[in-house]
Amino acid sequence: MLTATAKTYRNAYSGLSRSTWLLSLVMLINRSGTMVVPFMTLYLTSPKMGFSVGQAGIVFGLFGAGAFSGAWLGGRLTDKIGFYPVQLITLFGGGILFMVLGQMKTYPLICGFTFLLSFVNEAFRPANSTAIAFYSKNENRTRSYALNRLAINLGWAVGSALGGILAHIHYELLFWVDGFTNIAAVLIMWLFLKPVNYKPSHQKMIGQPVIRSAYKDRIYVSFIFITMLFACCFFQLFTNLPVYFKKELHFSEPFIGLLMASNGIIIALVEMVLIYKLESKQKNNLYITLGFFMVGLSFLMLNIPGMGPMLAFGMIGLVTFGEIFSMPFMNTYWISRTQASNRGQYAALYTMAWSAAQTLGPMGGAQLVQHFNFALLWWIIGGLSIFVSFLFWQVHKTF
Repeated sequence: MLTATAKTYRNAYSGLSRSTWLLSLVMLINRSGTMVVPFMTLYLTSPKMGFSVGQAGIVFGLFGAGAFSGAWLGGRLTDKIGFYPVQLITLFGGGILFMVLGQMKTYPLICGFTFLLSFVNEAFRPANSTAIAFYSKNENRTRSYALNRLAINLGWAVGSALGGILAHIHYELLFWVDGFTNIAAVLIMWLFLKPVNYKPSHQKMIGQPVIRSAYKDRIYVSFIFITMLFACCFFQLFTNLPVYFKKELHFSEPFIGLLMASNGIIIALVEMVLIYKLESKQKNNLYITLGFFMVGLSFLMLNIPGMGPMLAFGMIGLVTFGEIFSMPFMNTYWISRTQASNRGQYAALYTMAWSAAQTLGPMGGAQLVQHFNFALLWWIIGGLSIFVSFLFWQVHKTF
């Protein structure tokens, strides 16, 4: 039994290219420094800075706007000059801007440099997604993206935990460490991942389909709209849900931390093996539909009368499996519609959908809670995610 399990895990991680592993290592180092974002509100509203929660909200709105526009430019640059230089420039530039932002003390400068930092930092994502597609094969592409997601989740967990310690000492340390991890990621990439001759041709080759714009691909645009709606629902997990656990269910902060950590633990233990088992069955659209549905069902669970610790763990487990079923295969889906010459553009639109949702979802959810209650929020979020699952299936079942 143990031998068979060990073999399954070994097979799940085997067959991936060295470059794919290096890209995931770069992402792990980069995300291990993700400390500024989760503690930004606390930093801005601390006695030393003295800004209001409303002012902090505007800063986060600018962060989302920068991410949205940066993703667009990152995709354009990736298709023009290739994914390698874009990743180096954005990682290094983001590292410098993190350090600079930590030195800004006036509100206008904080707003301006937050937008600029997010703009540069998010331009990295389309290039990184394009690089993963380049270094992977069709038969292991989903696992390659899953490995990258694993690196992001582990890095986020490390960064959040270390960030809490550093914030207790001095908030400014968050900006320095975040900056240095960006630069460390650049050095790893520069030293160990050599540049490739990747500058996609925009000439149509005989026998190849016509090169299309992502913005004129109607099926893909519908997928982007669906992705944005789903992401608006999903981001409640890390924003309004912890507030609900604290204010409505009166869970302690350590227990809420344990609940949130269980999401990353399940992903680390299960995702690669599950993707390994499902990847070859070529039912990607079915998995995405099922994942959306499971996420919706998990949020509806929050309105079960007598919600307690055990049901809360059950809810986190269900939403995590919904995430595992949907997100790796969503990456495979958008890649399947691309060619080398327009892959950055497609990646940019996909990143922009998540960036927009990261601002609109939590902000809209908070307004619903403020003017109505959490119960209505969970009915709407759960129902919307289930509706999106049927919408995706109807639009994409034949593709």
